[in-house]
Amino acid sequence: MSENILINITPQETRVALIFQGAVQELHIERTMSRGLVGNIYLGKIVRVLPGMQSAFIDIGLERAAFLHVADIWDQRQLSITENAVSTPIEKLLFEGQAVTVQVIKDPIGTKGARLSTQISIAGRMLVFLPQDSHIGISQKIGNEEDREALRSMVQNLLAPNEKGGFIVRTMAEDASEAELQMDVDYLRKTWAAICHLAKRLPSPSLLHQDLNLAQRVLRDFVNVETDNIQIDSRENFQKLLEFAANYTPAVIPKLAHYTGERPLFDLYGVEEEIERALGRRVELKSGGYLIVEQTEAMTTVDVNTGSFVAGRNFADTIFKTNLEAAHAIARQLRLRNLGGMIILDLIDMDNAEHQMAVLAELNKAFARDRTKISASGFSALGLVEVTRKRTRESLAHILCETCPACEGKGQVKTARTICYEILRELLREAKQFNPREFRILASQVVVDLFLEEESQHLAMLGDFIGKPVSLQVESTYHQEQYDVILM
Repeated sequence: MSENILINITPQETRVALIFQGAVQELHIERTMSRGLVGNIYLGKIVRVLPGMQSAFIDIGLERAAFLHVADIWDQRQLSITENAVSTPIEKLLFEGQAVTVQVIKDPIGTKGARLSTQISIAGRMLVFLPQDSHIGISQKIGNEEDREALRSMVQNLLAPNEKGGFIVRTMAEDASEAELQMDVDYLRKTWAAICHLAKRLPSPSLLHQDLNLAQRVLRDFVNVETDNIQIDSRENFQKLLEFAANYTPAVIPKLAHYTGERPLFDLYGVEEEIERALGRRVELKSGGYLIVEQTEAMTTVDVNTGSFVAGRNFADTIFKTNLEAAHAIARQLRLRNLGGMIILDLIDMDNAEHQMAVLAELNKAFARDRTKISASGFSALGLVEVTRKRTRESLAHILCETCPACEGKGQVKTARTICYEILRELLREAKQFNPREFRILASQVVVDLFLEEESQHLAMLGDFIGKPVSLQVESTYHQEQYDVILM
């Protein structure tokens, strides 16, 4: 099964779509004005140490101070490995005004600042360099023990006896040659040397190392044996990626292609329509069933419904088939929308225990394609499935959307009639406190129209009761819930 990668690049943003089995599976967006920070290395300055939280806030030059927990301090991580070790409190390790080299491990999300670690890691294509460590680790996804030991020996042979630093062998290195691994080792050591040089010269806070941009990370992290081609719709950036690949990922070069078609690349593959659908609440299933996806601050809920699907032999069979199809659709939507944190799946109730186990197995099978750490519990007593997915960056909706100024995130607005009655109560309230010559109501067109038609009698009765004339004025910029009562 082939996988296609589409890269749409403009001066303001880069968008990447991963197409598998003819459907968009993942979307990644990076805007020039707000590039992700994960992987960046900074020389920061400690602005506050909080013993009660065993944490520190560190200025790394961003709008909000970043957050460092004692568990993410490298010395403490080493202690935690040792049995019966007593951890040192953070106030004994750090002090205000201290300069410290840190790396971002989680982007700022909402009102939370970036999360930091003092354990530095620099990712290459085949290896991850750990300059403060000494061991050689192997990715858990390389399952064959013989292959794991062979890779460990190969990397060990590339290192000089007195060289500091450890490595983690990535999945991409499973079939790598010794020469490819050596290129990665040289690149990573050179990068670390440059970071150390800058840390001695620059004041705090300063950026010491920025991770690769999205298009470059695609070549480093996303390409695998299933990748058929990578299409880029910008000639200039196609040339830059060719140069990057020649120096860093030469095996990728045959897969790179410059898209020169007349139709926009994302239009040709239906990605734009997929983005619009991924921002909606309702997701249609091919069978006629559908999902309702609700994203809140605390968690995300996914509700599964049979809709018009009645193809099963009986109702239980219909439910089972809908849930099986929903399992794959849910996994795809989580990747597509990049939903993280706590996710509650409200699948259609199944009385058959075998059906439950089959659906759960299908769900875990669909989750296996996810690049982000994800796990699902069994069915709860209420028939719900709890899923946790690591939150590493903002969701698609948070990147592309903002809270509706009319409903302020409620998802609904008061009716025009409700607003009319609120205005009538406000008029009465104002008339008891003030004695103006006239009251003027400023409201949206739909509210004023209702006052002139169905609610005209109520408005006239109130005007007679308070003994003051009431005039109406349309404000075209007002939304339905917005109004003002002016004392003339």
